Amino acid sequence: MTKILLINAGSSSLKWQLVTMPKERVIASGQVERLNLPGTIVKVAVNGKKTKEVVETLDEITAIDRVLKRLVTVGGVKTLDEVQAVGHRVVAGGTVFKEAIKLTPSRINQLQGLSELAPLHNPLEVRCIELLAQRLPGVPQYAVFDSSYFHGLPEKTAIYGIPYEWTKKYQIRRYGEHGISHQFLAARAAEQLDRPLSELNLITMHLGSGASITAVKQGQPFDTSMGMTPVTGVMMGTRSGDVDPSLVPYLMKRLSLETPEVVIQELNASSGLLGVSGVSSDMRDLHTAAKDNRRAQLALEMFVNQVVKLVGAYYTEIGGADALVFAGGIGEKDADIRAAIIDRLAVLGIQLDPELNTIGAEGPLQAKASSTAILLIPTNEELAMARDVWGLVSDEVVVK
Repeated sequence: MTKILLINAGSSSLKWQLVTMPKERVIASGQVERLNLPGTIVKVAVNGKKTKEVVETLDEITAIDRVLKRLVTVGGVKTLDEVQAVGHRVVAGGTVFKEAIKLTPSRINQLQGLSELAPLHNPLEVRCIELLAQRLPGVPQYAVFDSSYFHGLPEKTAIYGIPYEWTKKYQIRRYGEHGISHQFLAARAAEQLDRPLSELNLITMHLGSGASITAVKQGQPFDTSMGMTPVTGVMMGTRSGDVDPSLVPYLMKRLSLETPEVVIQELNASSGLLGVSGVSSDMRDLHTAAKDNRRAQLALEMFVNQVVKLVGAYYTEIGGADALVFAGGIGEKDADIRAAIIDRLAVLGIQLDPELNTIGAEGPLQAKASSTAILLIPTNEELAMARDVWGLVSDEVVVK
């Protein structure tokens, strides 16, 4: 039995699990929500007992230290020496890393070198890796990549309409993100529909502070909303989503900037729901503010519209869908956003059951007359990560 600590550091939250492998038993789990925002929420579950506290603002590093402390104090482990491996979700592996790896100093440096592909994520994830190396010295660490799932995209959806020589020489392509989640959602949808995944067309929606949508055709990823970096696709908590690339040099001139870094940073960290609303990057705050704040309402409307636009495009691109899948913090917990999205898709014959949607339990949400199934599936990136990490750990045990 091997105890593996899984760290999933996102743009606004940090999720974690301590699992035993190969039995896939979760000893303890938790989530830190509203990172870098006032009123950070810390949730922990151990043996069915759940606790929740609201604390002053935590960043990712202080959140990890709190997780390690809680692991011992709430009974996940007696001492941290019981942790035998650590697995990290890493967003961008580029063309360098196409599958899960064991981390070494040289590979950590390579990850740092890929920061341009995920400026909000890779540097953060490297800092988390380095911190865990300090806190758990000698414990092997592993990386599982979001981008791995999308290496098989067909070329017609994977590359951009730029000179083909640039595509090949500079490895410019749609890497996609949230791949760990989308792969899990597709497999889980096949289980819920009781059909082979290879027969299914699906549209999986990972909607949270980071949001992405993926078209799955006959069980394989066919298209996805995020591109070479995670700033593209639908607007997100702080990321702009798709913008005209000419916006970058235009703003450089208007702001008297000599390099594009400031604009790129603003598109990543000060745009999206936060930038439009001027209120918050958190959907819960926007629902509250929207009653009296037109910009907050506008941000909600824009988010819904952009999701609908992509889902409609993917629906035709893959020749119809057997199911739409909602996941992520917004997709799983926000019944109003789900209803607004499906209402706009009524032209496709897709209908939501209002009662099932309000209950919001895992499983089908569609009305009987719906042309397409609608599934709510809480994503479990940590389980998918655990399986990949265990594959590497068990191989090392066999070799020894």
